[in-house]
Amino acid sequence: MTAEGITIEDSTGGPEGDHGDAEILDDSTVPSHHQDGTPVPVTIPIDLAPGIKVVYTTRLGGGSHGDFASLNLGGKGGDDLLNVVANRMALAQEIGRDLSLVSQVHSGKAIDADEVWERNAPYGFDASGSSLLTQLEGGLQENLGDAAQQAEAYTIAADGQVSASSHVAVGVFAADCLPVLMADPETGLIAAAHCGRMGLLRGIIGETVDLMVARGADRRRIVATCGPCICADCYEVGEAIAADFDEHFPGTRTVTRFGGPGVDIAGAAVQSLQSAGVTQIVSSQPRVDAATQYLNGDEELRSLCESDGGEALDVRLQHMRHSLCTLENPLWYSHRASSLHNRPQEGRMLALIMRS
Repeated sequence: MTAEGITIEDSTGGPEGDHGDAEILDDSTVPSHHQDGTPVPVTIPIDLAPGIKVVYTTRLGGGSHGDFASLNLGGKGGDDLLNVVANRMALAQEIGRDLSLVSQVHSGKAIDADEVWERNAPYGFDASGSSLLTQLEGGLQENLGDAAQQAEAYTIAADGQVSASSHVAVGVFAADCLPVLMADPETGLIAAAHCGRMGLLRGIIGETVDLMVARGADRRRIVATCGPCICADCYEVGEAIAADFDEHFPGTRTVTRFGGPGVDIAGAAVQSLQSAGVTQIVSSQPRVDAATQYLNGDEELRSLCESDGGEALDVRLQHMRHSLCTLENPLWYSHRASSLHNRPQEGRMLALIMRS
């Protein structure tokens, strides 16, 4: 049974480890394609707090092909530009919000998205540096409407965004790095941080929380969740890197399932949140577990696993120990998985947070 277009609705989250209600909503009336034939993006929404929703995109329900199949939202990897724009437009339509995108550079810099946001793309605000719209030829731009023709491509380098807008979904790209989504439900402030190993070392979480506080948030009210990333059992690095990371984040050095030294970036993120005064951390795992279980018969996911060149879907799911791990779960894009299977490229997911 295909599950394209089906979303797994979440109840309000509880503390880390409290799985809450993981009931799957099986609505067979939800179509996998729009009337015009375009696919419906397959997303996993989570109610982070009252009035606040997080959305994780998957690899399913887009128009990209090959190594980028199919819901690639990243514009720097070499995918067909028109496919990326179409995927972003479909996502914005699906969630009912304009997107806010910046160029991620593994920094410790967070920006106030409301100060720079302007609609310069048909899917919202694009400062990601991919120059998607200006590189499209005139005939393709015409298909995307007036907004695409008028768009200006420019770059804002940052790895954290903060917003209070009710019309915008703040997003971060990922394909092994960790998205951390945060909100102060009382003020309506929302934030997203892109947390790779270097970004964590450079303090991206603390900088993002500090910016939220500068805009009126209370650290004690901020609620956070950690999205999909490569897990501690799979993220193998060199001994020197693991030792240095563990010095900054004690207890995060691991021995991976491959036998070498590794690091736990999700564990480091929790430490960073706690150091920043954020203690309300909601687990995304129950909803992702439920979505993975529901999509285990999806034909597109099965086809993607076959094209990955590794294990079949059934085998991958049997071996999967962490549904949030981008290397283990075929729902996610993974740079490390591409490297292991000698693929030169891969797509990017978006982790988004919005006021609902």
